[in-house]
Amino acid sequence: MKTSRVEAFSDGVLAIIITIMVLELRVPEGHDLSALLDMTGTGLLTYLLSFVYIGIYWNTHHHMFHLVERVSGAVLWANLALLFCLSLFPFTTAWVDESGFAQTPVVLYGVNLLGSALAYVVLQNLVIKQQGPDSPLRRAVGRDRKGKASLVLDVAGILSALLIPGQAGVWVALGCFVAVVVMWVVPDPRIDRIVREHTDRDTSTDAAARTAL
Repeated sequence: MKTSRVEAFSDGVLAIIITIMVLELRVPEGHDLSALLDMTGTGLLTYLLSFVYIGIYWNTHHHMFHLVERVSGAVLWANLALLFCLSLFPFTTAWVDESGFAQTPVVLYGVNLLGSALAYVVLQNLVIKQQGPDSPLRRAVGRDRKGKASLVLDVAGILSALLIPGQAGVWVALGCFVAVVVMWVVPDPRIDRIVREHTDRDTSTDAAARTAL
């Protein structure tokens, strides 16, 4: 099966997730900046954090499928598992906001982040396994230091919120989650290079085939 339907479906789901999250923001009762901060201030912050997370997954998913020509049934199910985890973001984000960053919602938010990261790793590994020993995706991700560091930071955030008493644990956890965002916002030049090489090779192959005809 070609990847076009998988990419289109995934893009649509991610767009809906972002739309649902922004609809959760409450309109201020007043008409000045203080009313915005009182009613929507924390909501904007949690929305921004989750929006960037969704954007990062869309970006990496987009790069991944640039290196994939066909997908197996296992890849399809792994992709659905990733979308399931990401579809929980509106719920966990809204709960964190409405609770005022209480411990349990922040822990659940971290679990949501960890589940999404694990689902992405499974999807990535299945694609690499499908592509074989000369996998372009394997060359693109290398040792996947970012992916491994993300999992460690997610676990550290969850444990911090659980084990450090009071709001201090919550803020340490949020710091871990923000650190993951900062790490992934910086583009990885290796992936862009491999995608460009793969695209150029396909273009050259198509041109050669047309010339032969």
